[in-house]
Amino acid sequence: MPVTTHRAIMQTCVPTCASSVLLALLLAQCGAPAPVAPPSAAAATAVDADGWIALFDGHSLAGWTPKIRGLPLGEDPLRTFRVEDGLLCVAYDGYTTFDDRFGHLFFETPHAHYRLRAEYRFVGEQVPGAPGWAYRNSGFMVHGQSPTTMALDQSFPVSIEVQLLGAAADDAGERTNGNLCTPGTHVVMGDELVTRHCVDSSSGTYRGEAWVAIEIEVHGNGEIVHWLDGEPVLRYRHAQLDPNDADAQRVLAGDPALVLSGVDIAGGTISVQSESHPIQFRRIELLPLDPGE
Repeated sequence: MPVTTHRAIMQTCVPTCASSVLLALLLAQCGAPAPVAPPSAAAATAVDADGWIALFDGHSLAGWTPKIRGLPLGEDPLRTFRVEDGLLCVAYDGYTTFDDRFGHLFFETPHAHYRLRAEYRFVGEQVPGAPGWAYRNSGFMVHGQSPTTMALDQSFPVSIEVQLLGAAADDAGERTNGNLCTPGTHVVMGDELVTRHCVDSSSGTYRGEAWVAIEIEVHGNGEIVHWLDGEPVLRYRHAQLDPNDADAQRVLAGDPALVLSGVDIAGGTISVQSESHPIQFRRIELLPLDPGE
């Protein structure tokens, strides 16, 4: 989503979720120079000893469905989302120009109370024709609408975006990471209803192509916390629809993924953005939380 300041249905995972995905983190590269570290000892099965579930199996997009702006759900003829050498890659080598083809890769099961963790890195160059604010810009969308209810030319799902931002290795400028953006939504911070589109985190700047560990802690309509490399960088609560947003108005009338109480959002879809800069993920895992936690 644009950077304006420099910068689920279920309360636990359905039982079939663990059996529908496998983890095989074959750590190699898809065309990037930095070396890939070995996998952790826990990354051996679909559900590890601590209960983390692998949403990405390391060799396919099983359980995930793309929605590219201007295309019907499930169509991705330029292979924006793909798996190469054990990495989930968002790539643009099939594009001549970006042409506002913002995309999202949706996980099949909505969630409400969970921790989501991933390791990612930006690589390569931004596709020509993309907006400047989208340079080294991507994100995880949580509490999102169903992709089946997105309009054909809708750029972003109604959701809460955990923004991933980076800078080039030789860029001396500052750019916070793990920010919040709110397509069709608002949140509460302290006692304030926050209606501006993006809010910066307290993080430092992440430069180059090193792997970054992101974690998102989601408690239904309660608190959502962004973590980077084990440190909390942003907190807010009470995600809700923006009643003045046209896309939000449509999902307020009914959406199979959103858990709503009036305008309050307590659960929804999880998706990965394609926003014009190549990015790779070597793991995406989810830990269901008890709604009382």
